[in-house]
Amino acid sequence: MYVADSRATPASAVTPEPQAAAQGIRPGRRAALAPTVLALGTVSLITDVSSEMVTAVLPLYLVAGLGLTPLGFGLLDGLYNGVSALVRLTGGHLGDRFGRHKALAGLGYGLSALCKPLLLLATTLPAIGAVLALDRTGKGLRTAPRDALISLAAAPEERGRAFGVHRAMDTAGALIGPILAFLILRGAADGYDAVFTVSACVAALGVLVLVLFVPGRRTVPAADAAPVSLRAAFGLLRRPDLRRIGLCALLLGLCTVSDGFVFLLLQDSTGIADRWFALLPLGTAAAFFLLALPLGRLADRVGRRAVFLGGHLALLAAYGILLAGGSHPALPYAVLLLHGGFYAATDGVLMAAAAGAVPEEHLGGGLALVQTGQALARFAASLGFGAAWTLWGPRPALCAAAVLLAGAVALCVRLRPGGGPDTPAPDTGASDTRAPDAAPA
Repeated sequence: MYVADSRATPASAVTPEPQAAAQGIRPGRRAALAPTVLALGTVSLITDVSSEMVTAVLPLYLVAGLGLTPLGFGLLDGLYNGVSALVRLTGGHLGDRFGRHKALAGLGYGLSALCKPLLLLATTLPAIGAVLALDRTGKGLRTAPRDALISLAAAPEERGRAFGVHRAMDTAGALIGPILAFLILRGAADGYDAVFTVSACVAALGVLVLVLFVPGRRTVPAADAAPVSLRAAFGLLRRPDLRRIGLCALLLGLCTVSDGFVFLLLQDSTGIADRWFALLPLGTAAAFFLLALPLGRLADRVGRRAVFLGGHLALLAAYGILLAGGSHPALPYAVLLLHGGFYAATDGVLMAAAAGAVPEEHLGGGLALVQTGQALARFAASLGFGAAWTLWGPRPALCAAAVLLAGAVALCVRLRPGGGPDTPAPDTGASDTRAPDAAPA
């Protein structure tokens, strides 16, 4: 890692062979990952420890501790997952406009860190909703600029691998967070307050690492690049590849049951005790951690569309197992493995595909468009599933979600994104890095 600096870097690409030669990389060998990817992975690891400590206990805290109905939880869960969509375009656009992706990411991480201690004071539905909305605003500001930094630091044919490494490091934090939450709940008298306090301290550490170790070079658009504006960002939807990628993400997001509901459904199906509930996200995170890099590499080789849709088939299989029910001891492990595999095959792979479908000067805005559509769709899905659970019960609601997901996957098979994002790059043995910090780590 290198300490951040503020030197401007042109947005034009470096040719693969000279860059590889300058780094001492022989043809046919895989280039080392850029320090930016590893530094951002470290920031995400620390931040996810903080976030997942809260996420692991939030469903139980809201439903069992505060007595919210499934509809009330669906509203808050949808808010938690969907409000960031309102500011993701802002974060992506401002990062492109000023070339300050790191500054926007830092602002988002800092805002989320400030929200953690506020959960100690929020005990009503409106207050908790306001804190969660502010926290997700921070996430919305940081997500597109952070992913733009990763895309700029990686060669196009290596983006699946780069996002896979980042998501694996991010998920390592998701593994640690629920364990810490579990230990704190077991050992502290006021368990929830202690979880929120420790989470705030860890989040502050993540912001410090970002400031010190993530390079902060300002990206200057090339002289012939298109002007950066919100109108130009929305105009990216005229690009067929990006439009189809975004439409698939939106359709599938509308049929995705949120994590909190999956864990509540799993508890309902198996009768898992409340004291073990905080460990359920650990199973999903472990599968995500183990599969993110292999599936990212697979997407680079065989095509990102195939891996992305395969991840949703894994989620559909998890729904099927939950609907089948039963008392077999392997049931929770199978559901959590498929749930984690779904994220490993879709999260970073979607961003790698979208990054190949937009020009570099609009990278943050283009990624934010896809993320916004997906986040809004998942917000609507949480509201709809919470209402369906309240009206019909858990099993009929999940059955409806499974049918809709199967139909959405079938429709997306027909919406074939053409060209770049789904075409495996040739094995040139060179690394087309986009910035001087992409030296071997």
